[in-house]
Amino acid sequence: MASTAMPMCPVAMTTLAHHLPDAGSYVEMTASDELAARVRVVHAEGAGLTLSTPLAAVPRVGASVTLRWSAAPRGRYVLPCSVIEVEENRVEVRPAAEAQVEQQRHYVRGGGGEQIILRRPGWTDAHGWIRDISEHSARAHFEGTNVVAGEGLQLWIQLGSEIVDLSATASRVAMLPQQVPPGPMSVEIVAVFDSDEAQARVIRRYVMRQQLLSRTRA
Repeated sequence: MASTAMPMCPVAMTTLAHHLPDAGSYVEMTASDELAARVRVVHAEGAGLTLSTPLAAVPRVGASVTLRWSAAPRGRYVLPCSVIEVEENRVEVRPAAEAQVEQQRHYVRGGGGEQIILRRPGWTDAHGWIRDISEHSARAHFEGTNVVAGEGLQLWIQLGSEIVDLSATASRVAMLPQQVPPGPMSVEIVAVFDSDEAQARVIRRYVMRQQLLSRTRA
């Protein structure tokens, strides 16, 4: 479960022109909703970056990726990039926009095991469980439901004693066969949504409370 801090400033994003992570530092890289941590910056100069990534996380040439690294105490930098060259686990990227500072509260993510119901007109409600959730997306598992990427969804999520009801879009859908014991196909769905401030506050408060409880039990 990712660690986080309380909001540091009232502004969600601040533009920072021509800012790159330092050579030798580590960044997070997100590609197709998959997060790779401990990606090392080999070279950072001029218009591009050279990264050393885990072999399992190497993106394809032409892919769009997002890099994040610390901008303490304000939050963290966010830099969208395009992959221009790949050689084994060395990845050359070029910034597609200027770096921005992402406010701490916009990337709080955690949870796991919470009840979720997926609703669609004309379909039976699908019950599942949360793998992780943030203010703008959730990753959840369902059994025996048929969803395609890009489809609109309504999500009912139980977070402790509170409930959020969100309109969402399926960003990624993966079919996961249940092998032990054999059973119905499990579907992992990454859904994105624009929560209003009240809903975001419920999610943020719940995740931070779970993180605090987890640290207390450790």
